[in-house]
Amino acid sequence: MTVWDRPEPPTRPVPLDRERIVAAAIALADEGGLEAVSLRKVAARLDAGPMRLYGYISTKEELFDLMVDEVHAEILPEEQLGDWREVLRILAQRTRQAALRHEWLADLLGGRPTLGPNGLAVTEAKLAALDGLADLDTVMRAVETVSAYFTGAIRREIANLRAERATGLSKRDWQRASGPHVRRMLATGRFPALAKAVHDGTEVDAEASFATGLDWVLDAVAAKLARPPA
Repeated sequence: MTVWDRPEPPTRPVPLDRERIVAAAIALADEGGLEAVSLRKVAARLDAGPMRLYGYISTKEELFDLMVDEVHAEILPEEQLGDWREVLRILAQRTRQAALRHEWLADLLGGRPTLGPNGLAVTEAKLAALDGLADLDTVMRAVETVSAYFTGAIRREIANLRAERATGLSKRDWQRASGPHVRRMLATGRFPALAKAVHDGTEVDAEASFATGLDWVLDAVAAKLARPPA
């Protein structure tokens, strides 16, 4: 029986429910990351005894599942979307925006599928957008490919943000600090393609890089959908 199927216990003197527990856990994670979340700390935030929480949630992993599903409610757009490409693009962008608000989400993306109502609704929106455009296996692979792209891109962006905070160096500060080493290595002539990229490449911000990569992946999906079945 999953955490969503298990009924909640009756209310006691300090009112509790899964919604309050999850909100407290998300607040803790937003402040200090997933390592700041434990049933004991959540109980303390709610001014309740830790054992009370076990009537609602059995393990910390269940709590993480509930937290991820709650954030998926932020990913679902309220407005009706257009074609499949717009649906997948907007859901990817909204996932990135949610991860920037809740950086801990990046640590949980790409794991086991979320089975909560909001996570299932996001998956349903992706599959429904492509329904009828190709056979089911192609649709599944298309959704997986887009998800793999934005999961990796989001994780990289969050990792960079964490590195900046840990070192106190912005991306430009880090480039200046590492510049002498990079120039010495490029001067050896062993890395001509990399040297060309460093000297002639155009630098773009994380948002533009995410959008460009996403468009390329969607172009590839579109090309696959346009092929006649074998």
